[in-house]
Amino acid sequence: MVDGLVERGFEAVRDAFAQAQASDEGAAQLCVYRDGRVVVDLWAGQDPESGMAWDGESLSVLMSVSKGVTATCVHMLVERGQLELSAPVREYWPEFAAGGKADITVAELLAHRAGLPGFDPAAGIGAQELTDWSLCTSTLASMTPLWQPGTAFYYHSITWGYLAGELIRRVTGKSVGDFLAAEIAGPLGLSLWIGLPENEEHRVVPQFSRKEQPTAAQVAAVLGNMGIDGDAPLIKTLLATVETREAGIALLNTREGHAAEVPAGNAIGNARSLARMYAATIGEVDGIRLLSPATVDQARQPQTDQLRGPAPLDILPVTHRFANGYEIPGPAHAMLGEGSFGHNGTGGRISFAHPESGLAVGYTCTNMIWDAVAGPDPRWLPWIAELEKTLD
Repeated sequence: MVDGLVERGFEAVRDAFAQAQASDEGAAQLCVYRDGRVVVDLWAGQDPESGMAWDGESLSVLMSVSKGVTATCVHMLVERGQLELSAPVREYWPEFAAGGKADITVAELLAHRAGLPGFDPAAGIGAQELTDWSLCTSTLASMTPLWQPGTAFYYHSITWGYLAGELIRRVTGKSVGDFLAAEIAGPLGLSLWIGLPENEEHRVVPQFSRKEQPTAAQVAAVLGNMGIDGDAPLIKTLLATVETREAGIALLNTREGHAAEVPAGNAIGNARSLARMYAATIGEVDGIRLLSPATVDQARQPQTDQLRGPAPLDILPVTHRFANGYEIPGPAHAMLGEGSFGHNGTGGRISFAHPESGLAVGYTCTNMIWDAVAGPDPRWLPWIAELEKTLD
């Protein structure tokens, strides 16, 4: 059963959301703003794991939707002149110049082009160590890139958050979670955190998955069958990331995982807050606007369209498109067409804005079924199609 409200003209979006969630054993939320005001605010389902209640105020882990939240923090600093996309990272973070990284720019770092898609396996960073900010950032600062920066791109699934978050810390003196709270969540009245306060813990509904994920050995076997050398440094690094995946996701269902700051994946919030944040990037929401039109246009410019993955992964199909920290529409990331910018998250969360239409969207879910390799999450497609019709 779907609860919530829709403005006249968006009833078909509600019906499509209900259709999409009808066969989902988990819970979901969908919120849409248009021109700075709510036009859709819906929730459905239940939590089969803990039996916790679910409504529009419930919170869930946002996985890589967190990257879009963090990118918004970064672009607020760009707008204020505290960061420059074309500047080398070392100007803000001098230690980052080690290992041949002196010329990597902020833009290359934001667009997953820096050659740091995982931690050096020799550093011994497993799931538990992801809560140690100093260890993670110092490890990345000392690393040598795994390809020539700028010449290729590959999703920095975990490391991106430490890289972008440390830039925020270096120029503001605040952690990304503190900056988010002071500059975005507080002014807009959002239920959105990176580093959840303990007094909000009772609102978090756990995520779950019935899907069996491939092990590092299975991934290595698949790559080997494609002729990719498992001993290549890049492959060893990526397999180490796969090795920590299950334990990392389990950590995100704990109080320790909620309290830490892991900006690539542990933001906690709800669809209302995500849609409201993105609405404030493209227009005013109750008198608050986070980014100017010029900053938005710069932030959403494609940065990877002429690139492929680094060798030996350049034989794989490209599944992502990145702008300056945000994802933009691609094969697996349905939004509202060109001009959209935002980010999706493992399992099926997605949030984005489309400046040309004035629409901003937040969608959360607890059942982790989406796989980027297979294309867009089928739960997104019905209501996105109906939103597209409102643009006609």
